Amino acid sequence: MESVARPAENIGGRPNSEHAKDRCGYFQMPLHYPRYTHAEYDTMPEWKLDCLLKDATKLVESGVAKAERVRPGQAHYEIRVLITFIRGGDRKDVFFYQADDQHYIPRALLIDLEPRVINGIQNGEYRNLYNHENIFVSDHGGGAGNNWASGYHQGKGVEEDIMDMIDREADGSDSLEGFVLCHSIAGGTGSGMGSYLLETLNDRYSKKLIQTYSNCCGTPTSVKPTFAQTNSLVSTVMSASTTTLRYPGYMNNDLVGLLASLIPTPRCHFLMTGYTPLTVERQANVIRKTTVLDVMRRLLQTKNIMVSSYARTKEASQAKYISILNIIQGEVDPTQVALSRKSPYVQTAHRVSGLMLASHTSIRHLFSKCLSQYEKLRKKQAFLDNYRKFPMFADNDLSEFDESRDIIESLVDEYKACESPDYIKWGVEDPDQILTGEGNATGTVDSELTV
Repeated sequence: MESVARPAENIGGRPNSEHAKDRCGYFQMPLHYPRYTHAEYDTMPEWKLDCLLKDATKLVESGVAKAERVRPGQAHYEIRVLITFIRGGDRKDVFFYQADDQHYIPRALLIDLEPRVINGIQNGEYRNLYNHENIFVSDHGGGAGNNWASGYHQGKGVEEDIMDMIDREADGSDSLEGFVLCHSIAGGTGSGMGSYLLETLNDRYSKKLIQTYSNCCGTPTSVKPTFAQTNSLVSTVMSASTTTLRYPGYMNNDLVGLLASLIPTPRCHFLMTGYTPLTVERQANVIRKTTVLDVMRRLLQTKNIMVSSYARTKEASQAKYISILNIIQGEVDPTQVALSRKSPYVQTAHRVSGLMLASHTSIRHLFSKCLSQYEKLRKKQAFLDNYRKFPMFADNDLSEFDESRDIIESLVDEYKACESPDYIKWGVEDPDQILTGEGNATGTVDSELTV
């Protein structure tokens, strides 16, 4: 199970502590269970056992495993490292902290420019759940009027108050990895103020990961979902995608590690999610049997993907998966699949469920649709008077729109280039736009946006 040659043993068979520390850099504990036999432990030098124990201690500190060195017999001296993954505990402190009365408070901020929704929370059954110091409502309470410019402008005015709350929560966490932002991108507060908040977080916490759950109120069906159904979809995905953080196993125990393998290039970081079996109200018993194979198969079906990206069109048939991560939960044989641990507090009607996080090039059709709709509105100069009222667009300065359009167009080009086997050359040498056939004039990318 080693990947490197064994270093020379010390004379006399005793470890040299000065060199043992350096050797640990060359020898690492196996990623999964350390399946060493008794004979291998008998012949294993003590410096290697020290390395195993050192790596195991890291798991112990993170609450994932426990390790010990034992002497099982009196006839001979044998040292073993035993790793036993803890199946019961969970890490509540990832998203919660404990108050003085021992109840758990979420590390959450509730922010809005109009009071209706937050007042509903403060007067509802969850009124004692949140920290009231982390609730912000604009003084005027007038909202942003479905205007991105209004939300962005008001975000500047309340930046200090909001960032004080964020800094306080960040200082109270033991090891800050990133932020999770839930917002709408169809109105004024979620889109405009959300944009300003994302920019501010990126400037102040440039090395931290920011994960967004953006919700746009649009549906291709004749029956529009209720807010409760929409919230159920979002919360289901959020819960499944963070389960490996809250109930750690032997892989994907941190937010960065969970997403790093899904994003090969910085710009192509828009992930599509799929979940099955996804049931709401009347459809609770549609799927009657679930196995690992059935769940894996259903996750690839278009109807279970939560992004409408024209996956059924002829052009989208050329789309490619860049990366996929399936998180499987339930009562299955752990030898069949890398199983994610499940919350013992949530009861489900199905034995097996699964979440897919995927980077797929078909998402470019969603951005292309946005560009097409923007061109029609811009051609008619629609709604621009509402934007010119704010400093960013004063004096008829619409450069912000033009720059945003160029960024989205370049993003569409890159996703299309990902479908080509010569993608590695895109952005370096493609002056004739052979890889994309559309988009910018040179087929290159801004150097600040590339690796």
